Amino acid sequence: MDLTNAQMRDIETLIHPYTNLDAFRQTGPVVMERGEGIHVWDTNGKQYIEGLSGLWCTSLGYNEQELVDAAMEQFSTLPFTHTFAGKSHERAIELAEMLKEIAPHDASKVLFCGSGSEANDQQIKLVWYYNNALGRTAKKKIISRKRAYHGVTVATASLTGLPANQMDFDLPIDRIHHVNCPFAYREAAPGETDDQFTDRLAVELDEYIQREGPDTVAAFIAEPVQGAGGVLLPAEGYFPKIQKVLDKYDVYFIADEVICGFGRTGEMFGSQTFGMKPDTISVAKALSSAYLPIGAITVGEDMYQAMLDESRKIGVFGHGFTYTAHPVCAAVAIKTLEIYKKRNIVGHVQSVAPVFEGRFAKLADHPLVGDARAKGLIGAVEIVADKSTKRAFDASLKVGAACQAFAEAEGLITRALGGDIVALCPPLIIKEDEINEVFDRLERALDATEHWVTKKGLRSA
Repeated sequence: MDLTNAQMRDIETLIHPYTNLDAFRQTGPVVMERGEGIHVWDTNGKQYIEGLSGLWCTSLGYNEQELVDAAMEQFSTLPFTHTFAGKSHERAIELAEMLKEIAPHDASKVLFCGSGSEANDQQIKLVWYYNNALGRTAKKKIISRKRAYHGVTVATASLTGLPANQMDFDLPIDRIHHVNCPFAYREAAPGETDDQFTDRLAVELDEYIQREGPDTVAAFIAEPVQGAGGVLLPAEGYFPKIQKVLDKYDVYFIADEVICGFGRTGEMFGSQTFGMKPDTISVAKALSSAYLPIGAITVGEDMYQAMLDESRKIGVFGHGFTYTAHPVCAAVAIKTLEIYKKRNIVGHVQSVAPVFEGRFAKLADHPLVGDARAKGLIGAVEIVADKSTKRAFDASLKVGAACQAFAEAEGLITRALGGDIVALCPPLIIKEDEINEVFDRLERALDATEHWVTKKGLRSA
């Protein structure tokens, strides 16, 4: 295929994340040029509905003028200062106050960073720091879940339960463990009810902690909805049962709210939707509607007191980033949170979620769809070769990627995840008629995929 000048320059200069780098050299990138509302346009003038909010993040859509103005105002007054060695600025203080107020746990303090990966990386460091402060030097293991996604740093890629994030990176590191995830469609035994399934997972976690030694297990980390793992909704009753196990063994509970936070599931936080009682949360992405990179964790008073003790002993709290609480990023995040409140974004999600969830439910009847699942404004379809047996297509056929390509031809950006799962996570500002247009395009893409699968005889491959 003929590549444009921009595509050729890209191939010669950029390394693209989550990309088959070899195949990419033949196709080149889709080069985006501008965005407005829920739409983006490429350099060929083609318009797309951004059905994944970029990467689960552009919650207020594109070209939101209030966010642009907030950034420009801060640029013109204090474009940068740091928070090392007791320095501060008004934007950092105000944003920390706002996050403390809305956090789904009893938050005492806020520690900023630049991304969700950094936020979860901080969580690991603080869990270890905390237990050292308490003299529990063996209590350092952190339990994550299979198919989880918590980031790509050395530590957070270890927490992540997806093989591609660990293969040939010499990961995971020691002290990180993984247990089964609460995804009933694939993980429940035949005939097992949700109640029986979640009982089993709670028992498995309890037994796992016992085998490892309760005095060695420090924390459990979980996404309310496992996003990159396939938009895996927890089976009903899962988190309250897990909470009892964590309480039994004094295991710190980290809620990774990087995708679910700020309205995505129909509550301000996914923790509230699914009955989680975390000790701390990680946030990023929709914290600034992704207009600028910023993340944060909130910690309780017990964690903060341990940090005080350690910094007193050592002489300094030896952690932080140059861009921690960057004033322009913080200003945009403040305005983002103000918009969520002023425009009642959570209420809007609640009002349109029945349409979104209902259209997903109808997709379950499609001949390619084994499972269709959604909560609030996040959902996915799982494409299978045989609906009755749940048999998947061979991964080498890349049927999910084909569906994603057919969707893009229809002007809809989705994301194909492992296991031929096609995800949607549109901007939270999406309207009812726009939701219906999203699904009309997705249905056409699924029909095109079904035609392609049948023509090539892929069900028997």
